[in-house]
Amino acid sequence: MTNLLPIVAVGFVYGLRHATDPDHVIAVTTIVSRQRTMAGAAAIGAAWGIGHTLTMLVVGGGIIVFGWVIPTRIGLSTELTVGVMLIILGIMTLTSPHDHRHDLAHRLDHRLGTLGPYRLVRPLLVGIVHGLAGSAAAALLILALIPNPRWGVLFLLIFGVGTIVGMMLMTAAIAVPFARTEARLERLNHGLRLASGLISLAFGLFIAYRIGIVDGLFTGTPRWTPQ
Repeated sequence: MTNLLPIVAVGFVYGLRHATDPDHVIAVTTIVSRQRTMAGAAAIGAAWGIGHTLTMLVVGGGIIVFGWVIPTRIGLSTELTVGVMLIILGIMTLTSPHDHRHDLAHRLDHRLGTLGPYRLVRPLLVGIVHGLAGSAAAALLILALIPNPRWGVLFLLIFGVGTIVGMMLMTAAIAVPFARTEARLERLNHGLRLASGLISLAFGLFIAYRIGIVDGLFTGTPRWTPQ
């Protein structure tokens, strides 16, 4: 028990910090920008965290327990998917209707009086992509800290719980300016959505360039350092 407590504490704190990585924050901001309540935003964050944790447990657990080795090109490709996803999210945010009242999802939410399950599919898929891209780095870090595979998987699970909690807090906080500017300052709210879309698009293009050209995915000499 004495040795278990530090594993739980460090895993949870590391998961909280992991939720604040720039690509994670940018991705969920584009989704939360159309959410009007902190509770709904937190649900989006939870969906993202669950998707992220599922792939982390499957892929990271395979690396820790079975010694899976991720080929360089596959590793780079998983990280490239994050960039492509950010580009898609940015374009979707920039091209979405200006008036959210004409949005089908918003009308269904209003009718149901809640955040419908269909609105949680996107953050769940985004979380799965992020988890897939970060699994190798997390597993290698855990192996360096905790040689015991069972405790390593436990650390990964606690890390996932911390990530879910951290993203719920993050998305709830992100929703505040969008919700407060909705009724009285629609133009400012629209500007915030456009800004989140542009940032997502730009950061996605940057990641795609770094993975494809700098790290060599599209060349004959790829170089991959899990991160």
